Amino acid sequence: MTKIAIDAMGGDFGCEPIIQGVIQALKECEFHAYLVGDEKIMGPFIPTEFKEKITLIQADEIFEMKEGATDVLKKKDTSIFKAIDLVRDGICEAIVSAGHSGATMSLATLRIGRLKNVLRPAIATLMPNSKSGRTLVLDVGANVDCKSEHLFQFGVMGEAYAKSIMSIKSPRIGILSNGEEDSKGDEITKSAHKLLKNLPTFIGNCEGSEIFDGSVDVAICDGFVGNIVLKASEGVASAVTNLIKKEVKKSIVAILGVTLMKSVFKKVKKNIDYDEYGGAPLLGVKKCTIISHGKSSPKAIKNAIFQALKFSNSNIYENIENELGKFKNLQG
Repeated sequence: MTKIAIDAMGGDFGCEPIIQGVIQALKECEFHAYLVGDEKIMGPFIPTEFKEKITLIQADEIFEMKEGATDVLKKKDTSIFKAIDLVRDGICEAIVSAGHSGATMSLATLRIGRLKNVLRPAIATLMPNSKSGRTLVLDVGANVDCKSEHLFQFGVMGEAYAKSIMSIKSPRIGILSNGEEDSKGDEITKSAHKLLKNLPTFIGNCEGSEIFDGSVDVAICDGFVGNIVLKASEGVASAVTNLIKKEVKKSIVAILGVTLMKSVFKKVKKNIDYDEYGGAPLLGVKKCTIISHGKSSPKAIKNAIFQALKFSNSNIYENIENELGKFKNLQG
């Protein structure tokens, strides 16, 4: 049975929504949850019938969002440090955390370790598109400054994820730029473009709009650009939803229309809802690390756990190492 470590104290709203998400996941699939945090606080939220499927691990401290990411290395009694070490020590196969993303990334990289040939791990996230349903974008925050060889490796890791987790046989890989032409982009993007041409699945530059129209399956960028794309898209989705609600309230005809189109709106909401994806995997480390939003709902935690289960039972680690090994001479 797969064992998953969960940082139960790291989220913005305490352990309750995280534990609720774990319970929801346990109702739907088989795994053993290791909840890390204050046992006295966590205990009352666990129904008696699920106690055999949950192990509580005591952690006396919580790593605060306001703290610097690397400071976590000195705080060994925090819930995130102890959860990461459950994976490092081989007790658990995966970690899910809605806590400090920088701390989670730092600990996973340094305590669990990078895969062979990986220069820098990258945070990958799924975004909705109008054709195939989802586009994988990486990096979305782990690496603000990148070299061309880092972007090339993101392409290889993104391709491996698309094949192993998204079940896309020949994923289309694009590098995010300010135009489709090969000549567009800054020097690092253009240099990475030349390296990515060694991948048979690489289709060239892609513009921001192509993330959402299904033109590419994997979009590559540095963490600075990727994080802006991620936050901007979340803002647009929220704004559009609020605008629709506002206009509907103004018109009886619109209200009737919404009633008739209720099932359609429900499907659209499912595609753009962050809760449906649950979290972003940190690609390039030796064990599955899922980074969830601090404001994650129980549904988001449940789906993050589902991601962790699928990830842990895939061959993605071997695929990344093998593919990067083939191109070792290109990576400096």
